Amino acid sequence: MLALVTEPGKPHTTRIEDVPEVRPREGEVLVRTLEVGVCGTDREISEGVFGVAPEAEPFLVLGHEALGVVEQDGNGFSRGDLVTAIVRRSCGRCVACAEDSPDSCLTGDYSERGITRLHGYARELVAEDPDQLIGIPAALGRLGVLAEPTSICERALRHARAIGGRQPWQLERALVLGAGAIGLLTTYLLRLAGTEVWVASLERESELIEESGAHYVSTHDTDLADIGRFDLVVEAAGEASLMARTLGLLRRSGVACLLGIDTRDQQVEIDGVVLGVETILENRVLFGSVNAQRRDWVAAVEDLDAARRRWPDALERFVGPRVPLDRFEEAFLHVGGKATLLLDD
Repeated sequence: MLALVTEPGKPHTTRIEDVPEVRPREGEVLVRTLEVGVCGTDREISEGVFGVAPEAEPFLVLGHEALGVVEQDGNGFSRGDLVTAIVRRSCGRCVACAEDSPDSCLTGDYSERGITRLHGYARELVAEDPDQLIGIPAALGRLGVLAEPTSICERALRHARAIGGRQPWQLERALVLGAGAIGLLTTYLLRLAGTEVWVASLERESELIEESGAHYVSTHDTDLADIGRFDLVVEAAGEASLMARTLGLLRRSGVACLLGIDTRDQQVEIDGVVLGVETILENRVLFGSVNAQRRDWVAAVEDLDAARRRWPDALERFVGPRVPLDRFEEAFLHVGGKATLLLDD
């Protein structure tokens, strides 16, 4: 069967390859991949920045943002069920993983579908542990391909609320930096919860943002300091200089969450008073968040379905372009919304 593979650590090795057929072991669920989303992680693995192939394997099958369909009845699933799958798997030996929190693995020896030590979903068939599958409602349909990035946002917001809630705190006003898939999904989740949201980005396209009831500002035209202070700032642009600014944009007891990744070798500056005085005296917090656990995936599917009902036309426009697997380079080059690869085209 055909798969999208790469050799981690070796740029320009991403290609379509004929790989062995999958034979599920007892207890596994056979899943036919319908679609996989493409994100910055896939691009960086393809560019040789990171990624780990399974032990004794020459390549890694890409694809961690999966939407698939169950091929046969069994193990709690029925043929035709739409499913997605949790990306990160337990290291099997730390307290976090023992408590079903591989997103907080303490050893770093976790595995991840399509990223680290486990082949991904950019292939026709996958044999999966049923405990790692999450059902997708039929009404949500192909929008289920957004479950993985939405789970990342759910996890970040869950942690932000836990950190803020360590003391009396209200999440009334939020700023999202970046209007890519993660920024947009975070915006819609916050709007579902009734939060006043401002979105700032370099892009001048604001239609999807404003349809949610959020406010949009272009960083070409507006200084972030001019739009006030916030209870929550989420950096989803992947810009280290913006990350350094987040602490200075917070209200008292505000929380800043970093979701973007910036791998460039660089130095960034932060105002000394913001770090050495205001952050302390005003109980501000800056934290990073990555990956997600089962409860975040379940919340992601539920909230995507709620968003579909509330903003049906808008959510449909989150995804595009959709291209066949052999046109993966087009998807990798796309910027803006969520590009996906179709395996049932």
